[in-house]
Amino acid sequence: MNTKPFTSGLSENAVMITRVADRQWHALDDDLVVGRGHAQHRPDGRLFVSIDAWHDAAFGLLAEAMLSDLPAPLYTVVDEADVELTAGWRRAGFTIRRREWEYVVPTDPRVTGLESVLPPSGVTIVPAGRADESLLRAVDRAIRDEVEATVGWQSMPAEVIPRLEGDTIVDPSKYAVAAAPDRYLGLIRVVTVIRPRVGLVAVRAGEQRRGIARALLAHALGTLHRSGFAAAWTEVHESNQAASALFEGIGARPMSSNLELVR
Repeated sequence: MNTKPFTSGLSENAVMITRVADRQWHALDDDLVVGRGHAQHRPDGRLFVSIDAWHDAAFGLLAEAMLSDLPAPLYTVVDEADVELTAGWRRAGFTIRRREWEYVVPTDPRVTGLESVLPPSGVTIVPAGRADESLLRAVDRAIRDEVEATVGWQSMPAEVIPRLEGDTIVDPSKYAVAAAPDRYLGLIRVVTVIRPRVGLVAVRAGEQRRGIARALLAHALGTLHRSGFAAAWTEVHESNQAASALFEGIGARPMSSNLELVR
């Protein structure tokens, strides 16, 4: 346990910033917890921090203690509408790295217009849980390499689901794929925790503009609709105009935006 006293003006006593566990901190004001800080590694290896504090002063003291203990670079994600939280991180030296729009996506094919959408000739959709794992990993690797060589993988939605280090497939059972006779051409990942999230939809560069992404969405959203889900959600990087057009074209509505900050 690591305790550091700071004077904050919250009370007559000094606020104590205490590291209560590995990468966990508390701000104590006269033995009352007035703030909590946490740090964790995301699947891509980056270290993300978060702070929940009652007062700006407690936030600042927690940030100071955490930043002095943790290696750079550090990242955090905030709802852009939370002006106070964003300002707190900016005061701590964080700058905006990327913005993601969060979309609510209808699943009813009569709303999305995907009711009659079929994959192009020679392509079939393999449902989630039935994909060949070796072919799935091959298309995932190929797509990642193609994206990294152009706009960079950082332009894709942030990956927040835990996975083994070095393994880019979260859970093979969560992926549906577009298959040619000899290989996979594209994939879509849907993970349902509290609500369904379309975490990734991607097609190999040489197979784009053939309707494969729309066919994957038609399959995945239709499956969710039949399972009783009226909507899903997804995030799109603000610079990814093709993805924004794809989702807005099926009736998805931007509901909020998140900022990824870096220090």
